[in-house]
Amino acid sequence: MIELTVIDELRCQLESGGLIGSFLVRDLDTGEEIGIDPDAAYPIASVVKVPLAIATLERIRRGELDGSTPITVPPGKITTPGPTGISRFRHPATVAIDDLVYLSTSLSDGAAADALFALTGPEAVVDLLKELGVHGIAVRHSAGELAETLAEKLPPEDTHLAHELAVLGSTDGRGHRLPELDTSAASISTARALVDLLEALWRPTRIDTDVANRTRTLMAANQHRQRLTPDFISEASSWASKTGTLLNLRHEIGVVEHRGGHTFAIAALTESRVPTSLQPAAEALMGRVARRLHDHLRASLE
Repeated sequence: MIELTVIDELRCQLESGGLIGSFLVRDLDTGEEIGIDPDAAYPIASVVKVPLAIATLERIRRGELDGSTPITVPPGKITTPGPTGISRFRHPATVAIDDLVYLSTSLSDGAAADALFALTGPEAVVDLLKELGVHGIAVRHSAGELAETLAEKLPPEDTHLAHELAVLGSTDGRGHRLPELDTSAASISTARALVDLLEALWRPTRIDTDVANRTRTLMAANQHRQRLTPDFISEASSWASKTGTLLNLRHEIGVVEHRGGHTFAIAALTESRVPTSLQPAAEALMGRVARRLHDHLRASLE
């Protein structure tokens, strides 16, 4: 009954902040967990770059790819706020596959991710994940499609129209007038499947240890730290994560390891009902809700 009260309270906080969301926190040592709608499917945006990293690193391990191979990547030439790395370059860049994995995962560079998707397509990524025992993640398109939304095509003074359509364009059955937000067309997953992915990386059984270690290191170097990071990083813990952002979607998955014991995997997938691109209050609210779930679960285990 206490747990239900906490979840109901947090649902109210999300609603008051203009968010709906799917959250799951799992203790990786005991398997105990607590969540809010953890089986709801959401388009996962740049969170897909974690499965892409795993697939690429696994192919390097098998000898199918050479991490030192240089790849010439066309410039993204993106000028709208948000994208990083080669996505903002004005000229072609030649980068080794290993370094493209870093740019894609730690900087969330869409151009680097597309260069990797050209080597290992979306279907091949899913097949590799299933082979490694990771299920529940659908990868259906490249990263470049996420940089071609209506918000990027409109002049800056009209980008609010794209966010209004994102909020108002939902249809029955989690469909959407915008294909990148339609769960039948986008790369999607659930908080539960993403926590399973994190568990497979932090407690590897079928994923190669070196592949898991490298992916965890890349996530620890994540440069996008405005959502859950402020609530989980401290001198007494370490935090590794990956964010995903697309129009009114704001996500983050990560693992906090406490030096005093206990390791928690966390997935937070949210959809805003407020049609604006900059929402620092929503970012902070995501962190508070995830932290409250974490603290409640941790207290129950002590």
